[in-house]
Amino acid sequence: MNLQSLKVAILGAGRSGKAAALLAQSRGAQVCVFDSSPLKDWEEVIPVIQNATVEDALRFHPELVILSPGVDPKCEFAQAFISQAQEVMGEFEFSSRFFTGKIIAITGTNGKTTTTALVAKILQKAGFRAEACGNYGIPVSELLLRKDVPEILALEASSFQLASVQQFHPDVAIWLNFAPDHLDRYVSVEEYYQDKLHIFDNQTPADWAVVRAGESLPPLKAQLLTFTTEGLPATLSCENGIIMDHGQPIIDLKETAMSQIHNSENVMAAYLACRALGINASVICAALKEFVPPGHRCELVRTLDGVIWLNDSKATNLHALEAAIKSQKAPVVLIAGGKDKGLDYHPLIPLLKQKAKAAIVFGQIHQQLYDTFSPHIPTYIEQNIPGCVKHAQQLANCGDVVLFSPGTSSFDMFSGYVQRGQAYRDAVLALP
Repeated sequence: MNLQSLKVAILGAGRSGKAAALLAQSRGAQVCVFDSSPLKDWEEVIPVIQNATVEDALRFHPELVILSPGVDPKCEFAQAFISQAQEVMGEFEFSSRFFTGKIIAITGTNGKTTTTALVAKILQKAGFRAEACGNYGIPVSELLLRKDVPEILALEASSFQLASVQQFHPDVAIWLNFAPDHLDRYVSVEEYYQDKLHIFDNQTPADWAVVRAGESLPPLKAQLLTFTTEGLPATLSCENGIIMDHGQPIIDLKETAMSQIHNSENVMAAYLACRALGINASVICAALKEFVPPGHRCELVRTLDGVIWLNDSKATNLHALEAAIKSQKAPVVLIAGGKDKGLDYHPLIPLLKQKAKAAIVFGQIHQQLYDTFSPHIPTYIEQNIPGCVKHAQQLANCGDVVLFSPGTSSFDMFSGYVQRGQAYRDAVLALP
């Protein structure tokens, strides 16, 4: 991709935007970064326009526009740049054009980050220079600016990043699952689904697709490997916590930190992807026994008076919330709530009636959750996380689980799921 003297507009001044700007500049482009918000810090030598407007786009006349994942291409600000450009792409597509190694790309509504981190751990255990990157970890553009560029990327791919795929070509594409999400940005579930499907666009019969059995997908060109926890025909299955390959046991997940049902799917996907690249099963199992999943994903905060307190702040949609509840074997006191993303929580009712003894709801969506849950299980409203935690302590008995699994995003009250999860941790650890 020849960028020499090309006028490039980078939309979004976050980490991926900065990295893309530096990469484009290193390849000879005339770069300017535009962000519609005020910026607190900007230490890069690249020009930046903060509080950028449509008029700034008209003055710059970009030939190439590179979108950060958080920028909605349909918004007026982005459209002002896009309408003038000869080519438009995301940071994800842009950076991949300069990478010559192998790529394992991971998408799905839930489980992407854990699977990405596990794939990177396995690759590193096998002796490869590998990095977790993309939507999780480091932007690919940033990795390409290093002297020692990785040989293999474990690349988390969100629907926003996949939306602009043109040439992106993963050697292995993992499809973990699909459920409605991001309906505050997409006009329909179908549009969200179609963006995710772009992960397979440029694969060939020499590549591999690792897919959860039973997923509704069109015919794929790549060689297919499947996994299941539901007894469906598949390459790998999980039976009573043991990963099985055509009836032969591979590893007992009770020997790992990945024993919950939803994590068993992540394990199987990572295992199959790495085996597709020729990594030995013994190396994969050794890496798995050392692996600790990223925080805020059904992590144990503490056990107090026989009550288990779990932090699942990363549950930012209905599917993640459902998976977290399904994984619990003890009676659940659920804490849920956050930003209104346009999701319908009524499908949870049968599971809540089976698993939950009570629910505590908070945030922008609290009234909707209360109206949905309260006819079926005792449901209470609290204004903040400490209030939820104190109320949960009153409701939970020895042997119960208090599950903080919000089921929607955090941006009504917090900067992200990490800050929200830390607020929950702090409140739980403060209990006498």
